[in-house]
Amino acid sequence: MAGNNIARAGATGGVVERRSIDYIPLTERHGKAWHQGPFWLTGGFMLPSLLIGFLGPSLGLGLVWSLVAVVCGMGFGTLFMALHANQGPRLGLPQMIQSRAQFGSRGAIFPLLMAVFIYVGYNVFQMVLAGDAVAMFLSGGRVWYLVFSVVAVVIAVVGHDLLHTVQRYFSYLIIVIFAILTVAAVVRFPLSGATPVSSGFTFSAFLAQFAAAGGYQISYSIYVSDYTRYLPQDLPEGKLIGWTFLGGFTGAAWLACLGSLIASYVPGPNALTELYHIGDAIFPGFGVVAVLATLPALIGTSGVNAYGAMLSGITIVDGIRRVNPTLRVRITGVVFVGVVGALISVTMPADYMSSFEEFIMIMVNLLVPWTAVNLVDFYLVRHGRYAIADISDPDGGVYGRWAWRGLTAYFGGFLAMIPFLSLGFYTGPMTTALGGADIAFIVGLLVSGGLYLLLSGKIRNNPRIPGGQPSGVPALHTLG
Repeated sequence: MAGNNIARAGATGGVVERRSIDYIPLTERHGKAWHQGPFWLTGGFMLPSLLIGFLGPSLGLGLVWSLVAVVCGMGFGTLFMALHANQGPRLGLPQMIQSRAQFGSRGAIFPLLMAVFIYVGYNVFQMVLAGDAVAMFLSGGRVWYLVFSVVAVVIAVVGHDLLHTVQRYFSYLIIVIFAILTVAAVVRFPLSGATPVSSGFTFSAFLAQFAAAGGYQISYSIYVSDYTRYLPQDLPEGKLIGWTFLGGFTGAAWLACLGSLIASYVPGPNALTELYHIGDAIFPGFGVVAVLATLPALIGTSGVNAYGAMLSGITIVDGIRRVNPTLRVRITGVVFVGVVGALISVTMPADYMSSFEEFIMIMVNLLVPWTAVNLVDFYLVRHGRYAIADISDPDGGVYGRWAWRGLTAYFGGFLAMIPFLSLGFYTGPMTTALGGADIAFIVGLLVSGGLYLLLSGKIRNNPRIPGGQPSGVPALHTLG
């Protein structure tokens, strides 16, 4: 039966979440819009965010311009990320399985594979950073990568509600400690009269910092609905999107701005070392607290990533061969992702900064066309109206196995980006003509989104196609 993934009883059994890629019935919906604020604040308040802020000063961009680029880029990227939040309560499904409506059940496997790669890649970097933080004070070396991986997997196995609780309460601790550190950093550098390392402005450096910040935030788009799908369906969309934006922007932009501040005064800074020095300048011993305060977000968000990778992985398999989304399947998926991430992390080269920057850029280029197609489909083409049973059907239902409109728009947008790319192994001709400025992500958004909107005229105007209903027709996603 096409909809057998939808109406499973017993979604929660004790403490451990039972649901995965199946629909969340209205009777199981719970939570409040404001919970998204602290959840995404912690998600963005990680050392990778600090590293994003290093880019502008490393390219010679002055502190003020670096801060402007970070804030504008983070705001731009977070806007797209936050718009996905509304999809969770409206559809009751994880984020990436919704791609079947745009790409088909088989066509969606490509962006799903991309999502799994991103989840695992981020977890590898985060485990390395967490292990390095502890290694500053304790022995054990790369054993810590494994320890933290196990903790993250356990949190992800318990599931959705524990992930929300962990991220929410971690946010309170993080805000207090980093508020103190931020004041101390301002006193230590600009107010002390320290000489900045860089103070210039180039358009290419500004765009590079803007693109890195914006793309970094867009990368969160692949799992926003995973953590809003349990919310009540009638939650005001403005409220939900607003809280998601506030949390996601505040956490990432705050730490990235702190990174720009540090990198503007310290040549070739090491994130953990500088946090330690700033903390110890407050009083001896607080440097240890400052460094270890980075662990909660790294570990908690690694659990979030493992959970998201599990959902995407199950969806991939389900698109090839129907999967009954049982508790065993969910736990197996989370453990598998955790093991793969841990094994890669223990073999990661010591110098990972350049690899991280390259990873961010590749990730941006892969994600931008997907988020453009997904959002245009939801807001402008189908207006939130979907046949949930058909999305959950591995054969694709009315959406089919291969949806040519979405695939054409995706790859069309990506091809349009190629001349504008700036990677370690390739620089596009348009990037060279612009003096090194990378605007590929803007091109990808415009081309993929515009092309999909153009190709979807038949869907918008056909009342027989899910999403093409005229005003006043009940939304097909209302299955309560």
